[in-house]
Parts: sequence; C-alpha cells; structure tokens
Amino acid sequence: MRIAVCGGPYANPYALAAFITDARARGCERLFCLGDLGGFGAEMDALWPLLLDGQIECIAGNYDVALGRGDEDCGCGYRDRRDNEFAQLIYDYTRAHTSAEFTVWMGTLATERRLRIEGCELHLVHGSTVALNDFWWESLPEAEHHARVALSGADVVLCTHSGLPWQRRIGDTLAVNVGVLGKPANDGTRNVWYAVLDVQDGNARAELIALDYDWQAQAASMTAAGLPHPFVETIQTGWWTTCLEILPPRERSIGRYHLYRSSLPGGFTPADDGWGSTPAIAADGELPVISLFGSPFFPARLWIYTNFHCNLACDYCAVASSPKTRARSLSLEQFRSRVDEAVAEGFAELYLTGREPMLHPDLPGMLSYAVDRLPTVLLTNAMLLRGGRPDRLRSLAGHPKLVIQTSLDGARPATHDVHRGRGSWQRTMDGIATALQLGLPVRVALTETPQNTAEIGEVADLLADLGVKGDAFAVRPMLRRGFSADGMDIGEDDTTPELTVTADGLHWHPAGADAETSPDMLLISGPAPLRLGKQLVTERFFIARLADGSMPQPYRCAI
Repeated sequence: MRIAVCGGPYANPYALAAFITDARARGCERLFCLGDLGGFGAEMDALWPLLLDGQIECIAGNYDVALGRGDEDCGCGYRDRRDNEFAQLIYDYTRAHTSAEFTVWMGTLATERRLRIEGCELHLVHGSTVALNDFWWESLPEAEHHARVALSGADVVLCTHSGLPWQRRIGDTLAVNVGVLGKPANDGTRNVWYAVLDVQDGNARAELIALDYDWQAQAASMTAAGLPHPFVETIQTGWWTTCLEILPPRERSIGRYHLYRSSLPGGFTPADDGWGSTPAIAADGELPVISLFGSPFFPARLWIYTNFHCNLACDYCAVASSPKTRARSLSLEQFRSRVDEAVAEGFAELYLTGREPMLHPDLPGMLSYAVDRLPTVLLTNAMLLRGGRPDRLRSLAGHPKLVIQTSLDGARPATHDVHRGRGSWQRTMDGIATALQLGLPVRVALTETPQNTAEIGEVADLLADLGVKGDAFAVRPMLRRGFSADGMDIGEDDTTPELTVTADGLHWHPAGADAETSPDMLLISGPAPLRLGKQLVTERFFIARLADGSMPQPYRCAI
C-alpha cells in the first residue's frame, strides 16, 4: 500500500490542496496529517473542508490541542523570548479567526496513532514519542534518536513538529520527519514537503516529496490579512525569518538568517573591530533577523595565505612560519578561483598574507587580479621591497582598492630585532619608505611585548613623521600560538571568526591557520568550497555560543 503523510498545514489551504492532488496522482490510497493545522497563514477555516473532502486522517499537534482547549498560548515549546513573541502573535490571530465548529473538531483529535499496514506497524506522532511539542531534529545525538525510537517500538515512526524533513534508519526503525506544508524548509526554495510511504510485506520505504504549490496566493492572502511582513517573506523566499533560536547549530547554519537583530550588543559595531569596512547592520528594516555572515560576529572578509614560508622566523609567530616551513603555496590559478568564489559568496574584502607573500613568484599577478574585484590588503614584513620587486608593483601604485600593511615592533632596532632578527628593523623601515615612494597606502601594526610597551608612543610618532598616522597605526596583543609560549589565548569559543584559506584547507581565523600548531581552528581539510566554510563557521559559532550564551570578541590581525 502507498500512503501520504503531511504535517503542519499552518493555515495554508493552497499547499494542502496541492498535497491532496499530488498524493492522489502518485497513487496514494490513504492520506494522513500529523497536526498543527494553524500557526503561520491566515485562512484557517479554509482547511477544514479540504481535510474532510480529501479524506485526510488527522492527529492533533500542540496547536490543535491548544485551540481546542482554549489555551492562552500555542504550547509550541519555544524557549527564547523573541521566538515566543512571534508564536504568540500568530496564535492570537489564529484564535480570533477560527470558527467555533472547527475549533471543537480539533479538540476531538487524538495526539498520536498506531496502525498496522501490510504487516508493518506505523506510529504517527506530532513532535516525537517524548512529547507532543518535542523538536526531533536530525542533528540530535545518536543516543537521543535511539531513546525516541525505543519509546515507540514501531517499525516506522513519523513526526513533523520541527518543520524540517529528514529520514533515517535508527536501529531497526525507520524514522521520518515529513516536514510541513505551511512554510518552506528554510532552504531558499518555495517548495513545501511531505512524505510518501510504500508499505509491503512488513517493510516500509519512504520518499520525501518537494511540493510545488501556489505560494503567490498564500503570500497574497497573508498580506491581505495584515499579517507581519516577516511571515510573508518566508513564503516568498523560502528562508525562515522568525523563531530562529530554537534551531540547533547545524540546522541554523543552513539557512540565510541566523540571529535576531536584538542579539547585536550595544557598542559592538563593525567599525569597532579594527579590521576594515564590514557593512553596518541596518538599525531598522522589516526583517527582525540577520545573517551571521556579514555581521560583526562574522565579518565578510576573506583571508588567503598565498604561501606559508617566510624570510623571518619571529619567535612569537602565531602560525609558526619560518624559512624552513613547508611552503604550502597556492598556484595563480587556485588563487584566482578563490577570488572568484569570494565575489560570488558575498565577501567584501580580501586580506593576503604569506606568511611572507613577497616570496611568491606570482604575487604581482595575484594582486592585479584581486584588486580588480575586491578591496585588498597585502600583509608583508616589507623587507623584500627591494631589487626588482618595487618595479613589479609600480603599476598598482595609487590603486584605490590596494593597501599595504606591515609590522613594526619597536622605535629602535634593538626592541624590534630581539623577536624578528638582527637587521630586520632597518629593512622594515626601508620597505615602508619604498612603499610610500611608490604611492602605496601603508598601514602598520605593532605586536605588543614586554620589551616594547614603553615605546608605543615613540613608534606612533616615528610613523607619523613618515605619513602613517591615525587609524593607519594599531597595536595588537601577542598570541600564545605557533612559536609563542606567551600571550593571549584565543579559540573558536571566544574569538570572532575570519574565514581563512590555505593550501591545507579552511580555517576559523588567520591567527590559527597553521594546521599543525592550531588544529583546533581547522574547519575542513582540502580545497573545500567557501560556501561550506561559511556554513561550518556558522554551525561552530552557535555550538560555542549555546554552550554559555556569550558572544565572541574580535582579535585584530589587521587594521
């Protein structure tokens, strides 16, 4: 026998009608609904005749139980205040626009059902076997999946409450979240979802169906009813714009929006992070949510290590670079591909480092390609701006999208050279002068150490005399990573992510881009796409955030 199972019509009669038509066309002999008839759309009463005429066998969800009992809230199970505010808003509307007869009918529905078809036992629930409003996410730990299945004992368990479709075998049981009809699955498509089950000789096989329907009519209906625009936006775009905090990290990372605007703390804006020109988040607007990417918590800048070896062996290098380090160079073709990918993925600026990128023979070509597409900062110790290199960079002089950044860690050679090597202070000063003579904008960062703290003011004055002043000079702390046994500790749990590309893979932050000394900051090995990197950053961000509720702070690698 073939059956169709849907969930969460959410007052969307257009999707429910399409479900009936599509399921019958696929040869489904029985149709089931796992509850939550209201909760998002405007036309609640339009569902009832469709349910009856379509001979859909229903169980109740938490929404239907709440309406039938006359409860003051939907009992959806949200824990965040903002999630509950949106849930309450649509619940109040639904209560006020649902007929008494339909409400009474919902109150008669059972909250679960067991049935045997072709020798196979099916257990129909709304949330899970644990609770009516339990969110049975695909990303739950294995032990939690097995616990839910054990409470059933059926061959197949079908649920819907979380709203995202998935299926998997858990032991001998097939668990299926059928998705919902009332709104898209937070995947950027306007489709909604249901499941078709083929049951024969004690075995069941499920197929999740992406259902096309008249979403324009649903959006128009919601707009005409005066429902808030964020609800309509989800129907129109396929992205969830409300009730985000209930989503676990993995499920949240897949969507476009990840945070409520109100999550942004006061006083922490993109201009404060000291790195660059991340676009500010609008203070107002119709949507209450934002993407993590492009916010102060995940700036839209991409770091690319063109290579990993260096002409210096600084004793506090956070990525353990030196002349003996494995080069790990990107080819010009690989670099161009990453830049193109960065543009396509919405990155706003590039930061190129090497550790010493001047050692890469294709650096001029890399810079030319980069600055034609995105604002670019080249991080260099400036010591190799001599010989033929200045001539190869001369064509980029005055380019509005190129900035050179270097490091100066003392007002005199002894202070700087103690960490970076004898003679490095003078060669750095010469390199700064050469860059300025070429007409290249220069920024300078100082890594603060016990030896140079008293000289910070002198360094600022020294650079100001050269024309490097104001925001073009910054001080950053030393990190305890790589070669350094002293300094500030940073990690994923307390540091704003800056997606970083090396020949080894994608990393959380440029200061942790050495896979050997900072394996904790490696997101994924190999030439993984930036889109996946953004998703992994988002998932790991929320894992860290949910551990204690805190937000990360920036570490300034660049100015």
